[in-house]
Amino acid sequence: MKFKYYATLPPGLEKISSDEIEELGGRIFRIKEGKGRIFFEGDFELIPKVNYLSRTIERTIILLKLEEFENITLDDIYKSVYEIDWTEWIREEQAFAIRPLRAGEHDFTSIDVGRVAGQAVIDAYKNAKGVRLKVNLDNPDVIIRVDVIFNELIIGIDTTGDEGLHRRGYRAYNHPAHLNASIASALVKLSNWKDDEILLDPMCGSGTILVEAAMIKRNIPPGKFRDDFAFIKIFGREALDEIKSQIVENKKMLKLYGVEKFKKHISGAVKNAENVGVVDTIKFIEGDATELEKIDYLKDGVDVVITNPPYGIRIGGKKMVRNLYNNFLNSLKKITHDDSRIIIITAEDKILRNAAINNNYKIKEEFRVMYGGLDTVVFVLKNE
Repeated sequence: MKFKYYATLPPGLEKISSDEIEELGGRIFRIKEGKGRIFFEGDFELIPKVNYLSRTIERTIILLKLEEFENITLDDIYKSVYEIDWTEWIREEQAFAIRPLRAGEHDFTSIDVGRVAGQAVIDAYKNAKGVRLKVNLDNPDVIIRVDVIFNELIIGIDTTGDEGLHRRGYRAYNHPAHLNASIASALVKLSNWKDDEILLDPMCGSGTILVEAAMIKRNIPPGKFRDDFAFIKIFGREALDEIKSQIVENKKMLKLYGVEKFKKHISGAVKNAENVGVVDTIKFIEGDATELEKIDYLKDGVDVVITNPPYGIRIGGKKMVRNLYNNFLNSLKKITHDDSRIIIITAEDKILRNAAINNNYKIKEEFRVMYGGLDTVVFVLKNE
């Protein structure tokens, strides 16, 4: 049986995530560029597959309705929700919750959307089965997503749950400005890093980029460390267990290096890598990103550099960021070669752009990515 789905992800990563969905067997039929939404279709098996195996997506939802209105009202929302056969998705003894989202200018709030949609589900179910469904906002059996994006209405069943897929479950230590794991994985995929290449994160913090890179090459599923997917309460565990049984991990030894200035972050990164079982293939080094040429491990040069440097928002300020970026890129020149790929994500795109030009780097590509309320830019640099 074919289902229609949509995935949510950090806006800006649509190309990388759509490639991943296709690799997992989905057929894309619509991409909202820069909006963090990809619509696709495929078999039922995609539900456990995408939730357990996708590295760059944050949530997967079964698409029940996608409608456009000239000027959407609460009555339109009620009618659209009421028309769905909820008996196919919710058993009589189960409780549900609406998770509303609203973007654009409307005469109503997201709370109004939740209230009206919830009433429509209750009324439709009662009319069909004579049973009044229970609502449980804290621990629902079924999560219904109702998104009003300008004049578009999207209704679906959340197969992931309130905790997005970027919350991997392996983190023992959180850096105050750690990178979202889905974005970290997307940057590794973007780099086209090969097994025999040296990958460096020169400001590695709690090690997210390096841990995600090791997980990719060792075929460690991103869903391995969580067991609370929303689809289990609807469809049971059998399909997930089937996907798990097909996974073959490996113990490849990789050339992963992380440089970090602060000891406490290195200790935290080591704990995170230990939790995943990849600490044996990552070398964490206490050092300075502005003096990389002084680190013995890096003297033979590096092939791929991926990093999420400080933006000065949580730590430091613009002057500190300007000095850091210039000195870092100057030092990086000394340990990279003509074919090295350098990927940097930052909210201080003007400062990074100027630092790249000042240090004779070619900006091959740049694109915006939204995450954590921040408008960031991903830069792909090359030595000139």
